Amino acid sequence: MSKSDIEFDRQHIWHPYTSMLNPLPAYKVESAKGCRLTLDTGHEVVDGMSSWWAVIHGYRNPRLDAVAHRQIDKMSHVMFGGITHQPAIDLARRLIELTPEPLQRVFIADSGSVSVEVAIKMALQFWLAQERPEKHRLLTIKGGYHGDTFKAMSVCDPVNGMHHLFNKAINSQLFAEAPRLTPDDDWAETAGDELRHWFEQHHHELAAVILEPVVQGAGGMRFYHPEYLRLIRQLCDDFDVLLIADEIATGFGRTGKLFACEHAGITPDVLCVGKALTGGYMTLAATLTTKQVAETIGHGPGGGALMHGPTFMGNPLACAVAAESLAIIAEGKWQQQVAEIEAQLKQQLLPLAECDAVKDARVFGAIGVLEMHHPIDVAIAQKRFVELGVWIRPFGRLLYIMPPYVISTNELSRLTVAMKDYVETQSSIKA
Repeated sequence: MSKSDIEFDRQHIWHPYTSMLNPLPAYKVESAKGCRLTLDTGHEVVDGMSSWWAVIHGYRNPRLDAVAHRQIDKMSHVMFGGITHQPAIDLARRLIELTPEPLQRVFIADSGSVSVEVAIKMALQFWLAQERPEKHRLLTIKGGYHGDTFKAMSVCDPVNGMHHLFNKAINSQLFAEAPRLTPDDDWAETAGDELRHWFEQHHHELAAVILEPVVQGAGGMRFYHPEYLRLIRQLCDDFDVLLIADEIATGFGRTGKLFACEHAGITPDVLCVGKALTGGYMTLAATLTTKQVAETIGHGPGGGALMHGPTFMGNPLACAVAAESLAIIAEGKWQQQVAEIEAQLKQQLLPLAECDAVKDARVFGAIGVLEMHHPIDVAIAQKRFVELGVWIRPFGRLLYIMPPYVISTNELSRLTVAMKDYVETQSSIKA
């Protein structure tokens, strides 16, 4: 990248979650293959982020490349209103086959945030169709993250999340305390007392509960006991409330199960998926629901239509790639891949909990997290990681990786060694 290009980018291109006055440095990527990014300097870095948790099959995957080429020779896009096409049919069929049996209706959206918006609209229209407009609020747990659009922001953590600046402009929702017990803790029946209280006090106005099952992602990389999820499913059934599972980050194997809900053995009424849906090739998401929810909405106001219709909904190019990505998932190799990643992360990251600068080290599936005592200077950390030949993007106090499933043992070691290098520069190992 020439100096003029660097300066143009710095002055004119707004990158995510950074200021235009003093933006974080941006590194130019020339190409990518497998688990590696090649920068314009020729320097290669091992990608520990899967491009925000999406590129599970690696870059330039031959099967996904071939499908994309074949599809673009036919059509890259057509409107989805009044038109259908084979890639959408193939994708919906695969989604229905992979997800729990009650989830039989598929809305193909164009991003994760939009799939959450659609899920919330489904819940609201479900109750409107039954002439129960008082059921219009959402209950969630603190520490969550569901996207950057306005209704999605309303169910993100209102204090420590990324959207507190907009609190006065978004609808007020209900927030229970974040679960305290981790998957490694023994379950205590009293742990669910507060959740029961929320349902007892507010079920008459609740349209749905929305949460990230077992793993809270961008809100803090927290892992919680699956029994909370079982309890919430039971409470939703007992108090006549829908359950929305946001599996945008956790879906398609990231936690060691195909969907994180499987850790609790439950099925939501509405399921959001995205990110890894296309193997990280392009933006696409989906919202799945049950026959009951869909048909109830169908008898409601507005002619029974779900009131949402993105321009690029059902994009054929994205659907074709997503269908092939799910075909790879269906073959099941991810199970061994994720299990091996988890074992290596536990071996190489968990001992770093003894470092003075580290508050906690935790691993769940193909997710490795070092939570520091103090905020990380992203610009300084990023520069050091690039020098070490890895791409790791910390946020807040969290140094974490979510690598592609196809990563090799040696490549994963480069990531964990770089993380070890960072924390050891921040502290000395306790005696």
